[in-house]
Amino acid sequence: MAPPPVVRPVSGAAVSGAPAAPKPRRAGFVLAAVAVVFTLALGVVAIVQARQISDLRGDLASARADADRVQASDDQRLDSLEGQVNQLGEQAGRVFDPQAVAAAVLPSVFRITAGTLTGTAFAIGSPSSGSSRLLTAYHVVREVWGSGSNRVELERDGETYSATVTDVDQANDVAVLSAPFELAGLATATEPVKSGQQIVVIGAPLGLTDSVTVGVVSALRKGEGGAGDLIQFDASINPGNSGGPVVNTAKQVVGIASLKAKDSEGIGLATPIQVACTKFRVC
Repeated sequence: MAPPPVVRPVSGAAVSGAPAAPKPRRAGFVLAAVAVVFTLALGVVAIVQARQISDLRGDLASARADADRVQASDDQRLDSLEGQVNQLGEQAGRVFDPQAVAAAVLPSVFRITAGTLTGTAFAIGSPSSGSSRLLTAYHVVREVWGSGSNRVELERDGETYSATVTDVDQANDVAVLSAPFELAGLATATEPVKSGQQIVVIGAPLGLTDSVTVGVVSALRKGEGGAGDLIQFDASINPGNSGGPVVNTAKQVVGIASLKAKDSEGIGLATPIQVACTKFRVC
């Protein structure tokens, strides 16, 4: 039997038994493209965020500016309201309220008996070391002044207290008393009164304690016989009012009631409180 024929390849190239592996060129290109796109996306995100941050900062600055304007406006309103309140307070302080003035002054006012004479006295200034000083008219205490004891009696609310006359100014009709107990003293005005100023007079006319009359300052008059100026007022006074306080709307003593014109009504006279303050240093 004849051997099988030998088959040869037509071309001269050798035939390999396994296919060759493809090169990874396409995969690398894809990765690079993805990286570029991702980088661009990150850049876009960063730009957007920066824009948003900038907008937020602008909004915050605008909000702060608006808050500052609102605060400034509120401060102006508060200042305006405070000014109005202060103005109303000043106006209220100028309103004449005789009842309030009397309520504040009466506890410091006493009926005084000096020998056979009676009148009114009032505590002045701040008490010290358990004692107080009072003022009255000199002519109320002239019987006991220089008598050795200089003792007078003070009466209030049914109670009687002893006091001593310590100094006098006869020309200006003022006397100073000392009492061995503490009393709430009245405040004194630092400015002289003016015509038309409203006043309250408190005293014990004809022995009627805690009597209150109301009027205005009529004028300032020149005193006689070496006396200083006198305050003329139209509030009604009678014997027993002498030595009582003449008080302004601020509850401050402006004068010491001294006398009234004879055969007339509405003409009373008082010694300015500055006379006592200067001479006796009691204010």
